[in-house]
Amino acid sequence: MSSIGKAPERTHNHVAVLMGGLSAEREVSLRSGAACARALEGEGYRVTQIDVDRDLAQKLKEVSPDVCFNALHGRYGEDGCVQGVLECLGIPYTHSGVLASALAMHKERAKDVMRPAGVPVADAEVVTRAEAMSRHVLAPPYVVKPVAEGSSVGVIIVDRGANAPPQKLGELGGPEDIVMVERYIPGRELTCAVLGDFVTDVIEIMPLKGLEFYDYEAKYAPGGSQHVLPADVSPDVYQLVRKYTLAAYRALGCRGAARADFRYDDTTDGVGELICLEVNTQPGMTETSLVPELAQYAGWSFGQLVRWLVEDASCNR
Repeated sequence: MSSIGKAPERTHNHVAVLMGGLSAEREVSLRSGAACARALEGEGYRVTQIDVDRDLAQKLKEVSPDVCFNALHGRYGEDGCVQGVLECLGIPYTHSGVLASALAMHKERAKDVMRPAGVPVADAEVVTRAEAMSRHVLAPPYVVKPVAEGSSVGVIIVDRGANAPPQKLGELGGPEDIVMVERYIPGRELTCAVLGDFVTDVIEIMPLKGLEFYDYEAKYAPGGSQHVLPADVSPDVYQLVRKYTLAAYRALGCRGAARADFRYDDTTDGVGELICLEVNTQPGMTETSLVPELAQYAGWSFGQLVRWLVEDASCNR
């Protein structure tokens, strides 16, 4: 077990918690924000909760916080947009800055950055939604996912032997007309986080209720998944996950808390492949979330974790 050390003392007073927002992950962001607001109040901060809309800049001028705690997920909150607003206003904020947020959110660009840093990623093609519906872009099995969404929103798995490409892509709709078609990696789901310069232990996520992978329901529904901490894998694989997590965090230029998700193929026909699926720069902060669990395992309460994030906040991230 890794030990995280002492949480910093409180130096700020007024924290605005940014939550809700305009993305498909609005509801889980509201839950994250409410949980963080309660914890911050418990740590002695004055807290203002802001349900983010397009008038955010005006609201922040009226509230005038010392720091913004970014509890937004998905588009506009996790992709560099709100970070740019906060940079313009000169308000320190938590988590990653404009560039790292934009890179990590765009799955194709994230691969382009992580691959030269030695982080293994899955082969993929970016095509229009219509093309992904008209033909098998890759040989099944493969995964179709939005290029720039989080929390497994809109992910479709095309099984081996599928006769036709996924027509339900047309039913999902969405704000963009391009998707990523990625080689499917069988096996186990592993995740690890970085908090500043501290690399956490590794969790294995085991989806329940017959779910095929760690989808949106498995992430946020009570009982949707079982977390095994520490993950029951070999020491070599365990340390590789931690090594690749830190390498990805640094390559993308992340700050604050970020989480990397992996697939480990230990199936009978597998070759022991370990693949980084993505880096999440705005990890969930709900009662079922992984980063608070990892921080607690390392010795920090939820309150200490959110306090550390606030005291780590800055501009020019």
